Amino acid sequence: MQPQKPLLLQDFVPQPRLVVKATTITQPRFPIIDAHNHLAEPFGGGWDQRPVRELLDRLDSVQVRHYVDLDGGWGEAILHQHLDHFKAAAPERFIIFGGVDWSAWVEKGDQFGEWAAQRFRQQVARGAEGLKIWKPFGLHVRDQHNQLVAVDDPRLVPLWETVGELGLPVLVHVADPVAFFDPLDHTNERYEELHHHPDWQFPAPPFPPFMKIMTDFASLVKRHPRTTFIGAHVGCYAENLGWVEQMLDECPNYVVDFSARISELGRQPYSARRFFINYADRILFGLDAGPEPAAYQLYYRFLETDDEYFNYGLSDIPGQGRWQIYGLHLPDDVLEKVYFRNAERILFRRA
Repeated sequence: MQPQKPLLLQDFVPQPRLVVKATTITQPRFPIIDAHNHLAEPFGGGWDQRPVRELLDRLDSVQVRHYVDLDGGWGEAILHQHLDHFKAAAPERFIIFGGVDWSAWVEKGDQFGEWAAQRFRQQVARGAEGLKIWKPFGLHVRDQHNQLVAVDDPRLVPLWETVGELGLPVLVHVADPVAFFDPLDHTNERYEELHHHPDWQFPAPPFPPFMKIMTDFASLVKRHPRTTFIGAHVGCYAENLGWVEQMLDECPNYVVDFSARISELGRQPYSARRFFINYADRILFGLDAGPEPAAYQLYYRFLETDDEYFNYGLSDIPGQGRWQIYGLHLPDDVLEKVYFRNAERILFRRA
């Protein structure tokens, strides 16, 4: 037998030989409110350049009744464009969040929090129905002294209090998967993903440690009990559900979505199932993959079936790590809350 030459990881495409049940779920048990998604490039598929009727037909095909578009968090020009394109065409179907122009901090100085609060009031008057905070906050945002702004910086109190006063939620994505903060070596379980996206790696230094960002986030949520915070991606710490549970226990004003994290939840199915059942009132459905029917159906399979060891992505090699996932087989009362009841309570409340 001739010795085999080394196999490159990128060429390794193992095919599981398990013989297990594979369930096709085309329609969810209950209608969906997608509380975390996008419609423009790079994450939403460029639907801001396509007919809204075509988009609605696609959402109808998988029973998505309401769709939260977070792209307004990337700038007021985008917010206005999406309000004019999507909200004006189907006001009952789309909820569009606003955002914060962090670049203005240098000019506004210590008054930035007041300025951002007033800008958000104007966004709401224009039609925004929530505030999206993306991960540059905590990783890149700097003040007028070129100092990194902590997630719980007290200068931002006026912003968070204003959002609470208006009865609207703040969806916050800080940090990222823990492995993004680890050394990029042979032990990093997300080596391939980070190799393809080197700008997603945040080593400390120069970036803050992962747990510094997370403890500052917990401090922020506790400081503003009258403001509803949505922790994106299982509260940005899907690898440690015990930590997320503790924050939910300590913060009645806090809920989480699980967008883009079935990869993490599905490889800890016992813990994840307990989490969904025990915190059924505090979890929102979210896809974060654009209005992609096949992706929705994969999420339905994850939530509704007891299928074992299946691909959490739509390509042969899952994008986030080389593992497979297991279904949670959640009971109907939990599915109903996660699919739409919780989001209905959070998103359609007003002050």
